[in-house]
Amino acid sequence: MSEILSVKNIDVFYEDLQVLRRVNLEVKDKELVLVLGSNGAGKSTLLKTISGLLHPTTGQVHFLGKRIDRLSPCELVRLGIGYVPTEKGLFPLMSVTENLEMGTYIAKARKNKEERLRFVHRLFPVLKQRRNQLACTLSGGEQQMLAVARALMTSPKLLMLDEPSFGLAPKLVLELFKAIKQINLEGTAILIVEQNVRQTLSIADRTYVLENGNIILEGASSEAAAKNPLVKKAYLGM
Repeated sequence: MSEILSVKNIDVFYEDLQVLRRVNLEVKDKELVLVLGSNGAGKSTLLKTISGLLHPTTGQVHFLGKRIDRLSPCELVRLGIGYVPTEKGLFPLMSVTENLEMGTYIAKARKNKEERLRFVHRLFPVLKQRRNQLACTLSGGEQQMLAVARALMTSPKLLMLDEPSFGLAPKLVLELFKAIKQINLEGTAILIVEQNVRQTLSIADRTYVLENGNIILEGASSEAAAKNPLVKKAYLGM
Protein backbone atom coordinates (compact mmCIF):
# COMPACT_ATOMS: atom_id res chain seq x y z
CA MET A 1 0.00 0.00 0.00
CA SER A 2 1.19 3.50 -0.80
CA GLU A 3 1.67 6.12 1.89
CA ILE A 4 -0.89 8.94 1.89
CA LEU A 5 0.00 10.72 5.16
CA SER A 6 3.48 11.26 6.54
CA VAL A 7 4.22 13.13 9.77
CA LYS A 8 7.96 13.71 10.13
CA ASN A 9 9.71 14.86 13.31
CA ILE A 10 7.12 17.45 14.32
CA ASP A 11 7.35 19.59 17.44
CA VAL A 12 4.18 21.42 18.46
CA PHE A 13 3.80 24.08 21.15
CA TYR A 14 0.94 25.87 22.87
CA GLU A 15 2.77 29.16 23.48
CA ASP A 16 5.73 28.06 25.67
CA LEU A 17 4.40 24.57 26.43
CA GLN A 18 5.70 21.83 24.16
CA VAL A 19 3.02 19.22 23.54
CA LEU A 20 4.50 17.07 20.74
CA ARG A 21 8.15 16.07 20.51
CA ARG A 22 9.70 14.74 17.30
CA VAL A 23 6.58 12.80 16.42
CA ASN A 24 6.68 10.51 13.38
CA LEU A 25 3.61 8.77 12.00
CA GLU A 26 2.33 7.47 8.70
CA VAL A 27 -0.96 6.27 7.26
CA LYS A 28 -1.09 4.16 4.13
CA ASP A 29 -3.82 4.08 1.52
CA LYS A 30 -7.00 2.38 2.84
CA GLU A 31 -5.39 1.75 6.23
CA LEU A 32 -7.04 2.19 9.64
CA VAL A 33 -4.56 3.52 12.20
CA LEU A 34 -5.16 3.95 15.93
CA VAL A 35 -3.40 6.43 18.24
CA LEU A 36 -3.49 5.47 21.92
CA GLY A 37 -2.43 7.56 24.87
CA SER A 38 -3.46 8.79 28.29
CA ASN A 39 -5.19 12.14 28.83
CA GLY A 40 -2.82 14.99 28.01
CA ALA A 41 -0.51 12.81 25.93
CA GLY A 42 -0.98 15.00 22.84
CA LYS A 43 -3.40 12.91 20.79
CA SER A 44 -5.87 15.69 19.97
CA THR A 45 -3.00 18.08 19.32
CA LEU A 46 -1.66 15.63 16.74
CA LEU A 47 -4.97 15.56 14.85
CA LYS A 48 -5.36 19.33 15.06
CA THR A 49 -1.87 19.74 13.60
CA ILE A 50 -2.58 17.41 10.70
CA SER A 51 -5.90 19.19 10.05
CA GLY A 52 -4.25 22.64 9.91
CA LEU A 53 -5.69 24.06 13.13
CA LEU A 54 -2.17 24.08 14.60
CA HIS A 55 1.21 24.33 12.91
CA PRO A 56 4.42 22.59 13.95
CA THR A 57 7.44 24.68 14.87
CA THR A 58 9.74 22.05 13.39
CA GLY A 59 9.18 19.02 11.17
CA GLN A 60 6.84 18.49 8.24
CA VAL A 61 3.50 16.92 7.36
CA HIS A 62 2.89 15.52 3.86
CA PHE A 63 -0.40 14.35 2.36
CA LEU A 64 -0.47 12.58 -1.01
CA GLY A 65 3.10 13.72 -1.53
CA LYS A 66 2.35 17.41 -0.90
CA ARG A 67 3.65 19.35 2.09
CA ILE A 68 0.63 20.59 4.05
CA ASP A 69 1.82 21.81 7.48
CA ARG A 70 1.37 25.48 6.55
CA LEU A 71 -1.97 25.14 4.80
CA SER A 72 -5.34 26.19 6.22
CA PRO A 73 -8.07 23.72 7.28
CA CYS A 74 -10.16 24.71 4.24
CA GLU A 75 -7.31 23.92 1.89
CA LEU A 76 -6.82 20.54 3.55
CA VAL A 77 -10.49 19.66 3.14
CA ARG A 78 -10.16 20.40 -0.57
CA LEU A 79 -7.11 18.10 -0.72
CA GLY A 80 -9.09 15.26 0.84
CA ILE A 81 -8.74 15.35 4.65
CA GLY A 82 -11.86 15.05 6.77
CA TYR A 83 -11.71 15.76 10.50
CA VAL A 84 -14.28 15.09 13.23
CA PRO A 85 -13.20 16.69 16.53
CA THR A 86 -14.50 15.64 19.92
CA GLU A 87 -16.72 18.74 20.01
CA LYS A 88 -18.52 17.63 16.79
CA GLY A 89 -19.10 21.24 15.63
CA LEU A 90 -22.66 20.72 14.41
CA PHE A 91 -25.05 23.57 13.63
CA PRO A 92 -27.68 22.91 16.34
CA LEU A 93 -30.52 24.97 14.84
CA MET A 94 -30.12 23.51 11.36
CA SER A 95 -31.73 20.27 10.25
CA VAL A 96 -29.86 17.01 9.73
CA THR A 97 -29.98 17.48 5.96
CA GLU A 98 -28.81 21.10 6.21
CA ASN A 99 -25.85 20.00 8.36
CA LEU A 100 -24.94 17.37 5.78
CA GLU A 101 -25.19 19.91 2.99
CA MET A 102 -22.71 22.11 4.85
CA GLY A 103 -20.21 19.38 4.09
CA THR A 104 -20.60 20.03 0.35
CA TYR A 105 -19.25 23.57 0.20
CA ILE A 106 -16.27 22.53 -1.93
CA ALA A 107 -16.94 22.18 -5.64
CA LYS A 108 -16.04 18.50 -5.86
CA ALA A 109 -18.46 17.65 -3.06
CA ARG A 110 -21.30 19.71 -4.56
CA LYS A 111 -21.07 17.73 -7.78
CA ASN A 112 -21.43 14.45 -5.89
CA LYS A 113 -23.92 15.62 -3.24
CA GLU A 114 -26.75 13.22 -4.05
CA GLU A 115 -24.38 10.26 -4.32
CA ARG A 116 -22.76 11.11 -0.97
CA LEU A 117 -26.17 11.58 0.67
CA ARG A 118 -27.14 8.08 -0.43
CA PHE A 119 -23.84 6.77 0.94
CA VAL A 120 -24.19 8.34 4.41
CA HIS A 121 -27.87 7.37 4.61
CA ARG A 122 -26.86 3.78 3.91
CA LEU A 123 -24.22 3.93 6.64
CA PHE A 124 -26.46 5.72 9.13
CA PRO A 125 -30.13 4.99 8.31
CA VAL A 126 -31.29 6.94 11.36
CA LEU A 127 -30.03 10.15 9.71
CA LYS A 128 -32.41 9.59 6.80
CA GLN A 129 -35.25 9.01 9.24
CA ARG A 130 -34.33 12.19 11.15
CA ARG A 131 -33.44 14.25 8.08
CA ASN A 132 -35.86 17.10 8.91
CA GLN A 133 -35.08 17.25 12.63
CA LEU A 134 -32.90 19.96 14.13
CA ALA A 135 -29.45 18.70 15.07
CA CYS A 136 -29.97 19.83 18.67
CA THR A 137 -32.89 17.41 19.05
CA LEU A 138 -30.81 14.33 18.21
CA SER A 139 -29.41 11.99 20.84
CA GLY A 140 -25.69 12.08 21.57
CA GLY A 141 -25.10 9.02 19.42
CA GLU A 142 -27.10 10.42 16.53
CA GLN A 143 -25.16 13.69 16.73
CA GLN A 144 -21.89 11.78 16.52
CA MET A 145 -23.15 9.89 13.48
CA LEU A 146 -24.15 13.20 11.91
CA ALA A 147 -20.70 14.67 12.56
CA VAL A 148 -19.01 11.69 10.90
CA ALA A 149 -21.49 11.74 8.02
CA ARG A 150 -20.94 15.45 7.39
CA ALA A 151 -17.17 14.85 7.12
CA LEU A 152 -17.87 12.03 4.66
CA MET A 153 -19.85 14.39 2.42
CA THR A 154 -16.52 15.83 1.21
CA SER A 155 -15.41 12.38 -0.08
CA PRO A 156 -12.21 12.42 2.02
CA LYS A 157 -9.27 10.20 1.23
CA LEU A 158 -8.32 10.37 4.92
CA LEU A 159 -10.87 10.61 7.74
CA MET A 160 -9.60 11.61 11.21
CA LEU A 161 -11.77 10.88 14.24
CA ASP A 162 -11.11 12.19 17.75
CA GLU A 163 -12.76 10.04 20.45
CA PRO A 164 -15.88 9.22 18.38
CA SER A 165 -17.37 6.91 21.03
CA PHE A 166 -16.97 9.34 23.95
CA GLY A 167 -20.11 9.44 26.10
CA LEU A 168 -22.08 6.98 23.97
CA ALA A 169 -24.10 4.02 25.24
CA PRO A 170 -22.57 0.58 24.48
CA LYS A 171 -25.16 -0.26 21.82
CA LEU A 172 -24.47 2.97 19.94
CA VAL A 173 -20.73 2.39 20.23
CA LEU A 174 -21.13 -0.94 18.44
CA GLU A 175 -23.20 0.70 15.68
CA LEU A 176 -20.67 3.48 15.25
CA PHE A 177 -17.69 1.14 15.05
CA LYS A 178 -19.50 -1.05 12.54
CA ALA A 179 -19.93 2.05 10.37
CA ILE A 180 -16.30 3.11 10.85
CA LYS A 181 -15.11 -0.31 9.73
CA GLN A 182 -17.40 -0.15 6.69
CA ILE A 183 -16.10 3.31 5.76
CA ASN A 184 -12.59 1.89 5.83
CA LEU A 185 -13.53 -1.23 3.86
CA GLU A 186 -14.99 0.99 1.13
CA GLY A 187 -11.64 2.68 0.61
CA THR A 188 -11.25 5.60 3.02
CA ALA A 189 -8.11 5.63 5.17
CA ILE A 190 -8.83 6.40 8.82
CA LEU A 191 -6.71 7.85 11.62
CA ILE A 192 -8.53 7.48 14.92
CA VAL A 193 -7.90 8.60 18.49
CA GLU A 194 -10.10 6.51 20.76
CA GLN A 195 -10.49 5.59 24.42
CA ASN A 196 -12.47 2.43 23.65
CA VAL A 197 -9.26 0.48 23.17
CA ARG A 198 -10.53 -3.09 22.83
CA GLN A 199 -13.08 -2.14 20.20
CA THR A 200 -10.65 -0.08 18.16
CA LEU A 201 -7.75 -2.54 18.32
CA SER A 202 -10.07 -5.17 16.86
CA ILE A 203 -10.53 -3.16 13.64
CA ALA A 204 -7.28 -1.17 13.36
CA ASP A 205 -4.40 -2.26 11.13
CA ARG A 206 -1.66 -0.48 13.08
CA THR A 207 -1.34 1.30 16.42
CA TYR A 208 0.81 4.12 17.76
CA VAL A 209 1.15 4.81 21.49
CA LEU A 210 1.70 8.45 22.40
CA GLU A 211 2.93 9.40 25.89
CA ASN A 212 4.01 12.85 27.07
CA GLY A 213 4.20 14.04 23.48
CA ASN A 214 6.42 11.18 22.28
CA ILE A 215 5.63 8.11 20.19
CA ILE A 216 6.86 5.29 22.41
CA LEU A 217 5.46 2.32 20.49
CA GLU A 218 4.19 1.49 17.02
CA GLY A 219 3.28 -1.72 15.28
CA ALA A 220 0.53 -4.02 14.05
CA SER A 221 -2.60 -3.73 16.20
CA SER A 222 -2.91 -7.50 16.54
CA GLU A 223 0.57 -7.67 18.05
CA ALA A 224 -0.05 -4.68 20.32
CA ALA A 225 -3.20 -6.29 21.69
CA ALA A 226 -1.81 -9.77 22.15
CA LYS A 227 1.87 -9.38 22.94
CA ASN A 228 2.86 -5.95 24.16
CA PRO A 229 2.88 -5.77 27.98
CA LEU A 230 2.57 -1.96 28.02
CA VAL A 231 -0.63 -1.98 25.96
CA LYS A 232 -2.05 -4.96 27.84
CA LYS A 233 -1.46 -3.39 31.25
CA ALA A 234 -2.12 0.30 30.60
CA TYR A 235 -4.99 0.09 28.11
CA LEU A 236 -6.53 -3.38 28.37
CA GLY A 237 -6.28 -3.87 32.14
CA MET A 238 -4.50 -7.21 31.78
